[in-house]
Amino acid sequence: MAITSANQLELLQTAEAVAREKMIDPGLVVEAMEESLARAAKSRYGAEMDIRVSIDRKTGKATFTRVRTVIDPEEEELENYQSQLTPDQAKQYLDDPKPGDTIVDEVPPVEMGRIAAQSAKQVILQKVREAERDRQFEEFQDRAGTIINGQVKREEYGNVIVDVGRGEAVLRRNEKIGRESYRPNDRIRCYIKDVRREVRGPQIFLSRTAPEFMAELFKMEVPEIYDGIIEIKAVARDPGSRAKIAVISYDNSIDPVGACVGMRGSRVQAVVNELQGEKIDIIPWNEDAPTFLVNALQPAEVSKVVLDEDAGKIEVVVPEEQLSLAIGRRGQNVRLASQLTGLDIDIMTEEEESARRQAEFELRTKLFVDALDLDEFFAQLLVSEGFTNLEEVAYVEADELLVIDGVDEDTASELQARARDYLEAKNKQALEAARELGAEDSLIEFGGLTPQMVEALAKDDVKTLEDFATCADWELAGGWTTVDGERVKDDGVLEPFEVSLEEAQQLVMTARIQLGWVDPADLEADAEEDEAAAAEEEAEA
Repeated sequence: MAITSANQLELLQTAEAVAREKMIDPGLVVEAMEESLARAAKSRYGAEMDIRVSIDRKTGKATFTRVRTVIDPEEEELENYQSQLTPDQAKQYLDDPKPGDTIVDEVPPVEMGRIAAQSAKQVILQKVREAERDRQFEEFQDRAGTIINGQVKREEYGNVIVDVGRGEAVLRRNEKIGRESYRPNDRIRCYIKDVRREVRGPQIFLSRTAPEFMAELFKMEVPEIYDGIIEIKAVARDPGSRAKIAVISYDNSIDPVGACVGMRGSRVQAVVNELQGEKIDIIPWNEDAPTFLVNALQPAEVSKVVLDEDAGKIEVVVPEEQLSLAIGRRGQNVRLASQLTGLDIDIMTEEEESARRQAEFELRTKLFVDALDLDEFFAQLLVSEGFTNLEEVAYVEADELLVIDGVDEDTASELQARARDYLEAKNKQALEAARELGAEDSLIEFGGLTPQMVEALAKDDVKTLEDFATCADWELAGGWTTVDGERVKDDGVLEPFEVSLEEAQQLVMTARIQLGWVDPADLEADAEEDEAAAAEEEAEA
């Protein structure tokens, strides 16, 4: 067809109709038409020509132009005679042509045959699809982290395809609550977990098992949460079975737990019904970790809590009759409490704790008896005063020994001398063993490692400073790995010496600096960038 005055307005009308149907900008459709007409014109006039089409947004008139660019013959050769000109050739069109100038000539409109029209149609459809995908991505990207209502379309290999209005989303099999099943046209409410831009279009991934889904449901049911008076600090879920949610109120007159429960449990019951009967424990949040943990282990009663902040572990002592309640069925209660607090929890009964403390007391007493050549009574006095190892006895201030009944200055000096002699002998023995195992001086003389640590490293085939510098921090300090949903303990070479993960990181980095593998200036620059990023995030918050 030719672009005549009879059908000029049809271009704009068609563009507007397509834009309304696909809910995209009409300008994008017009741009697609311009590109398709330009392609058809190139097939008529020659692919080497730079043909451009401009459609007037008011009248619909299409203008076809040929564009030629002036090039510098000294920098590039004249390869395309249809779209390039030398300055000399351009003088017949321009008074003072310079490289980069363009010469625009209007050319007659083309007659679009069947093949050209089909090609133009394909270009328009492709452009419209791309614009539609971009619109969908932008729309749903902004809605990530919120709840959306949709309608089930079908199920594929356990994954549920959901119609969310202007697109389709996927509720994967592992994001469904265990016993849920859906049929086509069922209404469904989900959390938008992720939106990705992919070749086949935006992919929207939904979830009903994410902790954030529960938090958003409470935000919908509890106005105080929506208004920011109450904040959800942490959520832990065993989807479809049980969950714990920690809340705090910034208004002393409002009880956060009561507000979330609602009158006669109406608010929490609405969330429970949406989650297929999932039992929810609402817990008051507290900055004090032990207090928060006691709350998190409800309904079990806790006798005592011992927190080890460096190791990120916490010991909880409960009465014998409360043990099963604290652990929960299949360990569910303690597992959720651990997720909620971010701490590894070790639960024991009062009897078990008493037996353990007695065993530790006897072990330390025997250490002092054997190493310092003391009688049992005097060794027990040392343990009772809080001394746990020979290093404390050897290098503590003498005044701390003098507070023990029956210890004068001479006795204190003798105790410390014996402890130092014993430690020096053990160090010498450890060094000899390490050298026999092949440990080199570069590792032995490295600051921060005791002779016993060097021996342990040599036994693990770490014999040089280079070997040590290649170690990962968790290989030294130990850690935890999640395998198939279960936490598995990774033993560290230096874990028996109570080396923390941060200390291991520092030791390894120091070794790398000494070897010249890492430039300290780079570390300082990275640290400054991290501080700047943290400050920026804090300012945005």
